[in-house]
Amino acid sequence: MKFIHLKAEFDGCPETAKATPQKLEEDFFGDKPLAFILLAEVDGNAVGFATYHFIYSTFLAKPGIWLDDLYVKAEHRNKRVGELLMLRLCQIAQEKGCGRIDWTVAKSNNRGIKFYERMGSKIVERVRLCRLDSQAIATNASLQEKIP
Repeated sequence: MKFIHLKAEFDGCPETAKATPQKLEEDFFGDKPLAFILLAEVDGNAVGFATYHFIYSTFLAKPGIWLDDLYVKAEHRNKRVGELLMLRLCQIAQEKGCGRIDWTVAKSNNRGIKFYERMGSKIVERVRLCRLDSQAIATNASLQEKIP
């Protein structure tokens, strides 16, 4: 929970962190996990994490990984922690036969962008993130029920 709050603060939106320990336990460690987590430790202390889930690309006809969050505590940045998390994620992608790993990065996160480019990622500027929030989902779902 602490890492989620730190990541939300880093992203400038601390009010958006609505997760609870119970919900995360169910979603990450339940019978049918919806997402997975990599935890980076130094001397037994957690210093960073990456959360991800599997996606599917119809263009590639292969699975992929969506990297949802990557966060390293400030005092452990520039010590290869983020790099090692990304390398492990690449190993998982290769083991699962994934064709790609996708994620978003804030346009203002120059340090993060440079890090990702050093890892070999390409920043795709021609697409934009689209999102339906829970209210929009509910509105659209109720419209579907009215269609004959």
